Amino acid sequence: MVESRLTQVLLRLGTGITLAFIYLPLFLIGLYAFNRSVTQGWPIENYSTKWFSIAYHDERVRTALWLSVRAALGATALAMVLGTLISLAVSRYRFFGRETISLLVILPIALPGIVTGLALQTTYTTVGVDFGLLTIIVGHATFCIVVVYNNAAARLRRLTGSLEEASSDLGADAWQTFRLVTFPQMRTALLAGGLLAFALSFDEVVVTVFTAGAQQTLPIWIYANLFRPVEQPVVNVVALFVIFASILPVYIAQRLGSGTSLGAPRRGR
Repeated sequence: MVESRLTQVLLRLGTGITLAFIYLPLFLIGLYAFNRSVTQGWPIENYSTKWFSIAYHDERVRTALWLSVRAALGATALAMVLGTLISLAVSRYRFFGRETISLLVILPIALPGIVTGLALQTTYTTVGVDFGLLTIIVGHATFCIVVVYNNAAARLRRLTGSLEEASSDLGADAWQTFRLVTFPQMRTALLAGGLLAFALSFDEVVVTVFTAGAQQTLPIWIYANLFRPVEQPVVNVVALFVIFASILPVYIAQRLGSGTSLGAPRRGR
């Protein structure tokens, strides 16, 4: 199909407008992170990197960052185990209600974060669980499972299963078959899902508000200090860091997961 010159121009123009619509606000945050003045104004008159040093030496930022990293690692690990197991069950076995289970696994990513957070908070309070790192991990895992499941299920659908059957015929048990046959074929999809789960957990806000108690992850710290003028430059620096910290795992996951589903659309949080 030969496209006319006008069509090519319109497509490029549309692409440029779309990318500008998405990334211009992020670009402005990056610029303001280098603004020497505490007050945000346009155009920026003087640039400086002093806020990066202040943010780096801020103990509150370090504590929030470390909590975010631990929560994201824990949620990713839990999601990897549960997402892989349920993808194997749904993709490799036929049973009554299989499609319903698949829908129920994906559903949490579509629910409003405030509903999920409220439900989790109510459950924790009813059971008597103290709010902390564990409650954050469990809360994040409820939607991180989805991206792991989607990637694993997509890869399993591309595999015929004949190698697994041959492994069983040759006397291998289920664990040996998974370890030596199934896992090597799906490990890149699992890694991609794990990276996406980490990125999704790392910048989660709404569910964290309901499950963190008095603790603050890095996104919660940003939100708590957003409307304090004296903290605005440091907030911009931390936000810039979060942007790059989120881009890296998503980029790697996209490269690893080429040809597989990289997960469900993100909810508005």
